[in-house]
Amino acid sequence: MKVFKFGGASVKDAASVKNLAKVIEHQGIDDKLIIISAMGKMTNAFEKVVAAYLHNKIDLENSISFVESFHNSILNDLFDDKKHPSFLKVEDLFKQLNLFLKENTSKDYNYIYDQIVPFGELLSTTIVSEYLSEINIKNNWIDVRNFIKTDASYRDAKVDWETTERNIKTNLDTSKLNITQGFLGGNANNTTTLGREGSDFTAAIFAYCLNAESVTIWKDVEGVLNADPRKFDDTTLLNYISYKEAIEMAFYGASVIHPKTLKPLENKLIPLVVRSFENLNSEGTKVSKGEDLVPKIPCFIQKENQILVSISALDFSFILEHNLSDIFQHLHKFKLKVNLIQNSALSFSMCIEDKFNRFDDFYNEMHHKYKVSYNENVTLFTIRHFDAGSLSKIEKNNSVLLRQTSRETVQIVTE
Repeated sequence: MKVFKFGGASVKDAASVKNLAKVIEHQGIDDKLIIISAMGKMTNAFEKVVAAYLHNKIDLENSISFVESFHNSILNDLFDDKKHPSFLKVEDLFKQLNLFLKENTSKDYNYIYDQIVPFGELLSTTIVSEYLSEINIKNNWIDVRNFIKTDASYRDAKVDWETTERNIKTNLDTSKLNITQGFLGGNANNTTTLGREGSDFTAAIFAYCLNAESVTIWKDVEGVLNADPRKFDDTTLLNYISYKEAIEMAFYGASVIHPKTLKPLENKLIPLVVRSFENLNSEGTKVSKGEDLVPKIPCFIQKENQILVSISALDFSFILEHNLSDIFQHLHKFKLKVNLIQNSALSFSMCIEDKFNRFDDFYNEMHHKYKVSYNENVTLFTIRHFDAGSLSKIEKNNSVLLRQTSRETVQIVTE
């Protein structure tokens, strides 16, 4: 069994869907599980539906119309027969969406998000599955929510591994080409999501439970590069990365691999391959057990929209263990992710990201007990295997607010 994951860029339009089919034919149909993300930028579009539903009902109809028109346009490009069953299936999904919008009574943003945004994956997999059937590639569309079971931590659900593994081993017919959704899970009654960009994690979950031979992530780049080509010039393909090194890079925010993806694969020594769906002759990047990095060169990770926070005591006393415990309890309470910490006798500094928009609540509680200063919209650069040249590349064109160096890694916060 091999697990393939295709991201949004690989199904962004009808031509991309046709190319996905060519990739599957090229790689062989047997013993494959295909995991697919929402099409193109549809996750962002469905997030706008959520925002309109909660805050601006006037825009709601336009937001839904946009995503509906987008998917119908792809259907029209893929199927000549306008009575093809795919049109009815897509129409039915939008009926389900509108029914939720009509009947929902919850005001919980995270819950509402997880009931609306997943329609992106349900639509994309339905369209791809129908197209594959149309060109005589037999496949089985499955609802991932029946397999991956989670708790009710909406937008960041925790996997119930025991139940999930039992579901997959018992109910998945591995003799067929199966098509399913990334990013999604299900609890007793509702849809959940595994965190933004969680489709890679979905692939790892299935691979772990199936003892898969490998996981391949198909992207619009040659493989894992030493920096994001959208932000850095002269990037280099990394031919090989160890699990340990890849986990480090993912932890620091390398966007090519989801942070939760690697550990399940490492536990069963399942290789991860990152390849280009545009160049099938390229072997891409392999992640497995072995040497840290080939070639061993500086790797750059850039995280924007960070907040640099400095906390000190109101009476200029030391920041001690009980203060740190209090600070981290509040960080946990407001779901603020810490990407860098630095402590001195009189202050505690950290670079955080606020994906749940709770920083104002954190600040309002903390500034009564501490002196709290912060810089918004800063950028955090992490350089693995740094050298003098890589440091200069970042620091010469940016105003440095904080720098922290260890043996293999330097982190720099800039304005």
